[in-house]
Amino acid sequence: MRQPLSPTASTWERARWYAGVWYWAARPFTLTASIVPILVGSALAFQEDRAVVHLFVLALIASVLVQIGTNLTDEFSDDAIPEARGQKLIAPYKVIALGLLSNRTVKLGAVLSFALATGIGLYIVAVAGWPILVIALASLFVAYLYAGGPKPLGTVGLGNPLVFVFMGPVMVMGAYYVHVREITMDAFLVSVPVACLVTAILVANDLRDLEEDRVAGKTTPVTLFGRPFGRLLFTALVVGAFVAAPLLATVGGLGLWLLLSGVALYPAYGSLRKIWGEESRPSFAVAMRNSARLHWWFGVTFAAGLVLGRL
Repeated sequence: MRQPLSPTASTWERARWYAGVWYWAARPFTLTASIVPILVGSALAFQEDRAVVHLFVLALIASVLVQIGTNLTDEFSDDAIPEARGQKLIAPYKVIALGLLSNRTVKLGAVLSFALATGIGLYIVAVAGWPILVIALASLFVAYLYAGGPKPLGTVGLGNPLVFVFMGPVMVMGAYYVHVREITMDAFLVSVPVACLVTAILVANDLRDLEEDRVAGKTTPVTLFGRPFGRLLFTALVVGAFVAAPLLATVGGLGLWLLLSGVALYPAYGSLRKIWGEESRPSFAVAMRNSARLHWWFGVTFAAGLVLGRL
């Protein structure tokens, strides 16, 4: 847990302190959710020999900025719920609760992140066409309303379907479209395992936060149906991803290199063991970190399989 800045700190120490605080405020462990879909969509375009390197880089930066903006929005929105504030886990990224940054400063950070993402998005739109504008505006709109606004969508039972759709098919197919200017069935199919595993991260988070979510009046599948249902849902999503990969490699004709994603079976086992074998909140927190690691390793190896499939 970071300590408040010392009044006697040097300029260099202050710069390092602020950099560290903003690093945690951005929640770097969540950024896999914004990176993997761009990797997979672009890898499919590369397999078809249609990838454009600078558009890949720009799309990746914009996607990460949107994720950071969403995380910062979630941070100041959480702080505005007095019923839940006392129940919150004071994690290193809870920079407002820890007194490291003010609510207003975090809001400004969110606005800046969304503004930079919008600027990059406008350039991509100018190159790739208006469909990308529709995707970008819809994503920004949902990203803000998911965690902000008068009634955040993530608190009324819409979190899982929104994450599944927007951080799976929408992002993967959008990344693919940036390169090739069309949408194909292959682009949709490769997005499905990505959607499954990013949603599994959210389910693990809901399992961890069951008690505080109930206090805050937040609706999730876990608050509605309990932890047993959450465990089953998490398992179904993970199994679905690992079933989809070999099917796409064989029946889908995308190449046996996709079986590289089997490397992610180890973090999958670790996540499932924690989800099913533990009851404590710290254990569910470990399971959530493991599920993010699973999403990352699966996504990277899956994208690598698509790239190698070009050979």
